[in-house]
Amino acid sequence: MEKAYSDIFIIGGGINGVGIAADASLRGLTVTLAEKNDLAGATSSASSKLIHGGLRYLESYDFKLVRAALQEREILLKNAPHLISPLEFILPHEKHLRPAWMIRIGLFLYDHLASHPSLPNAKKIDLENDARGKALKNTFKLGFSYYDCFADDARLVIANAIAAKEHHAKILTRTECISAHYENNFWRIALKKTTSNDTFYCHAKVLINAAGPWVAEVQKNIIHTENPFSIELIKGSHITVPKLYEGNFAYILQNADNRIVFAIPFQNKFTLIGTTDTAYTGNLDNVKISPEEEKYLLETANHYFKKSLTSKDINWSYAGVRCLQREEKHKLSEVSRDYKLQFLSNPPLLTVVSGKVTTYRRLAKEAVDLLAPVFPNLPPSSTANQPLPGGDLGTKQFEDFYQQLQNQYNWLPKELLFRFAKSYGSRIHLLLQNTTSLAEMGEEFAPGLYQKEVEYLIEHEWAETSDDILWRRTKLGLFFNEVDRKKLENWLDIY
Repeated sequence: MEKAYSDIFIIGGGINGVGIAADASLRGLTVTLAEKNDLAGATSSASSKLIHGGLRYLESYDFKLVRAALQEREILLKNAPHLISPLEFILPHEKHLRPAWMIRIGLFLYDHLASHPSLPNAKKIDLENDARGKALKNTFKLGFSYYDCFADDARLVIANAIAAKEHHAKILTRTECISAHYENNFWRIALKKTTSNDTFYCHAKVLINAAGPWVAEVQKNIIHTENPFSIELIKGSHITVPKLYEGNFAYILQNADNRIVFAIPFQNKFTLIGTTDTAYTGNLDNVKISPEEEKYLLETANHYFKKSLTSKDINWSYAGVRCLQREEKHKLSEVSRDYKLQFLSNPPLLTVVSGKVTTYRRLAKEAVDLLAPVFPNLPPSSTANQPLPGGDLGTKQFEDFYQQLQNQYNWLPKELLFRFAKSYGSRIHLLLQNTTSLAEMGEEFAPGLYQKEVEYLIEHEWAETSDDILWRRTKLGLFFNEVDRKKLENWLDIY
């Protein structure tokens, strides 16, 4: 492959990397991004799937982070209405942990830290006589209701990558950065395709290290500079179990260790439970939930819910590692989740540490703003008012958009059409172009996954493997058995 020149080169295809790629390319900069595996292949697909202010951060007086996150929640809800949905959270009151008056004050602040919030305000509820208390043990009498948002984290990464690509960014997956040296006013970056071991070079004015938990490794072994931040790696794990309750609302469960665990409706048939906070020193390419974490999440759920869970009820688990700036805190859960950016002008190198899915757009804006000394005519960011690909529904609400789709694609089963609408938004028309019947969707690998969608994911969304398709572009892996998976893999081998 010929060597290429770009304004900026980004290492890392997680939410921060693709967010920066989208922001920079929308401002007219030329961008190349390299990800050694799949987009959202690690931390960015291992979150709690929430766009939220972080209610618990109020206790550590991190008002700046909460306010910024709540403001971003409003922006993302507007710009990606297909991927992000309002979700009610029920907080059962535990008298011995936090008094009711403290929770009321916290929820009042949460409602009012964001400017012009579009979600309903918090309120007190009687769990004994409310359907939202039915699944809980009878010891819980009082509860509180508030709103945040549920998000498809991996698809949010893909949407940003598409936005970058539509503005001429080069998105290179399965491409590992093996060295980066600054010479003759350009970074010379050596790259290797992990699928073929072919090597090639790119040149860029600015290098951005957005490698997530690999940030220190990249800084030391590839860029050969000191890591500007003292970092800490924190693992968070989740489990899914068969649906614990009916209703489209979540629970936020308080623990005696001052941590909180979410129980969230997931893929119609499951409840997602997480997360944990444990120090991590293991292999970053093979992160898994530990038996201790499983026990912690099960015990938390069993403390609150009438239905008792055991490890046999777990049908899926996942874990991700977050890179945080080290702080002198007694508990890992108290370490700030706010992001840190450092830009050095000689040579031009930007390093990104930490951050939440919720605040990725703000991080990206501030990161590109820091590049103004290199690009003096840099225009301002436009991402706050720019719908993500698929999110351009015009003046329609998602419900109206979906109703229109039902009329237009009445030959599609409703459950499949709804999944398409939520996953692809307005890009459903690209997916279904020249298709007027279920028979024209091609081979069905298992219920709900057709050849037409797989071809779309390969052609437009960088999908290559069954895991890319079943766990990141969709969550159909929850419903696939080994026979179904093998059928898909055999097809991919000859595609």
